[in-house]
Amino acid sequence: MDDTQGSPDLDPAVSPADPAAVAEPTADEVAAPGPLTLAPATKRRLQRRWHLFWREWGRPLLIIVLVMGSFRSAVADWNDVPTGSMKPTILEGDRIFINKVAYDLRIPFTMIRVAEWADPAWGDVVVVLSPEDGKRLVKRVVGLPGDTIEIRQGKLFVNGEMASYHDLDPQVIAWIDPETQPLMRFAEEIRAARAHPIMTHPYASSGNAGPLTVPPDHYFLMGDNRDNSRDSRWFGPVHRDAILGRATAVALSVDPEHYYRPRWKRFFSALP
Repeated sequence: MDDTQGSPDLDPAVSPADPAAVAEPTADEVAAPGPLTLAPATKRRLQRRWHLFWREWGRPLLIIVLVMGSFRSAVADWNDVPTGSMKPTILEGDRIFINKVAYDLRIPFTMIRVAEWADPAWGDVVVVLSPEDGKRLVKRVVGLPGDTIEIRQGKLFVNGEMASYHDLDPQVIAWIDPETQPLMRFAEEIRAARAHPIMTHPYASSGNAGPLTVPPDHYFLMGDNRDNSRDSRWFGPVHRDAILGRATAVALSVDPEHYYRPRWKRFFSALP
C-alpha cells in the first residue's frame, strides 16, 4: 500500500522546517522596537530611590527656595548697581540692601499691597519700577505729592524754597575716580533736616527743569549724580505703587574697574 494514501495534501516544495518558508520581517517592523519595560524589582528600586531623594533633598530644597523667594519678594532684598546715576552716594559695583517693608507689605511675587504704614519721605533712597520700561531703578525722593519742583542751574527748589548747599566731606569725594573729580562739582544738599551728597557737571545742559507740581500719590525722583541720571525730569513723577522699597545700606562693594577688588570700607555702610 502507498504510504501517502489518505494523508493530507502536502506541497513537497514547502516544508515547515524549510527556512525559506519563514516570512522575513518588514522594514517597519525592524525600525520600530517594542515598548521598554523594566523588571518589577528594578522599577521598585528606582521608585524607592526617587522617594528617598525627594524626602531628603528635593522637598527641603523646594521649601528653602520658596521661603527665600518670598522673603526677597516681600520683606528684604539686595540690588546690584551697574550705573553711576547715584554717585557719589552709591557707586558702580555696590550691592545695596532694600527694606521692602519700609512702607507697606505686599503679597509675595505680586504688587498687591495688604497693609500700608508709611509713605516715602523727602531724601529717601528708593527702588522703583521705571515707568518707561519696567526696569528697577535706584533714585532719591526730592518731591512729595503736591510739591512744586524746580531745578535752576543745578539747584533744587521745592515750593519756591531752595535747598541748602555746603561743602562735601572729602572722604566721600575720595571714592570718585581721581581723573573725574576735577571735572565735577560736589556738594551736600540739605532740606527738611536731612542731608545727602550730590555731584553736578558745571557745563551740563540739564541744569534747569520745571516748575512742575507733583500729582497726588506720585513722587518726584532724581539721581544724586544730577547730570547723569535718567529720572523724573524725563519720565515724570512716579506713582506710589511703583515704589518697591527703601534702600538703606551698602551690603558689600567691589570695584569693577580694578578686577572687582573689594571695597572693604563700604561694606555694611548706611546710605545718607
